Amino acid sequence: MSLLEGQAMFGGYGAADILQDCTIAIDKGEVVVVVGPNGAGKSTAMKALFGMLNLRKGSVFFNGEEITSMLPQERVRLGMGFVPQNSNVFTSMTVEENLEMGAFIRRDDYSESIAQVFRLFPALEEKRSQPAGELSGGQRQQVAVGRALMTNPDVLMLDEPTAGVSPIVMDELFDRILEVAKTGIAVIMVEQNARQALEIADRGYVLVQGQNRYSDTGAALLADQNVRKAFLGG
Repeated sequence: MSLLEGQAMFGGYGAADILQDCTIAIDKGEVVVVVGPNGAGKSTAMKALFGMLNLRKGSVFFNGEEITSMLPQERVRLGMGFVPQNSNVFTSMTVEENLEMGAFIRRDDYSESIAQVFRLFPALEEKRSQPAGELSGGQRQQVAVGRALMTNPDVLMLDEPTAGVSPIVMDELFDRILEVAKTGIAVIMVEQNARQALEIADRGYVLVQGQNRYSDTGAALLADQNVRKAFLGG
């Protein structure tokens, strides 16, 4: 079984199921990308994996343990970190204070973890005493990712991490995501920039109307003419 796996998930926010028999899995050190058209259920699937959405049917497993009924905060303690698309930093707090908030579950000395985040995102060290609300959109995303890394996660979940940032910032963020994965942390992210995301992905899932339409390696999905025509602009 994979490190994190949502099996045959059905669920939504009302009477209708947005997810329709959706299955997503990720292994240690992998970069997995979930793509698809607007309204396909990508972010809903991420929320289901993290416990922010109750499933009507299906199961979620982490390290072989069923966690379907666990609350999000319990999943954080197990080793899952989640970065939402919006409202993902404390704007009135400094960069360093935001990172310290990420270590709320820890009782050890986390100073080395802060140093590791600053090595990953050097621009943040220069702005460590600056309120996060004064940063650029890309730097805020770095703070949000850094704060999630402060929990020492086994899985890092990112919901649209490059939304609203420039192509240069997107490329830089993807480079940092690859660095995170090289440390053994599994990274799963929802992305609108499908082509660029699949280029760095070990595996990808294409969702349509809450269902798995395609799943394969990132390279295979990029080479699939049906995927290219329907979702990647040809």
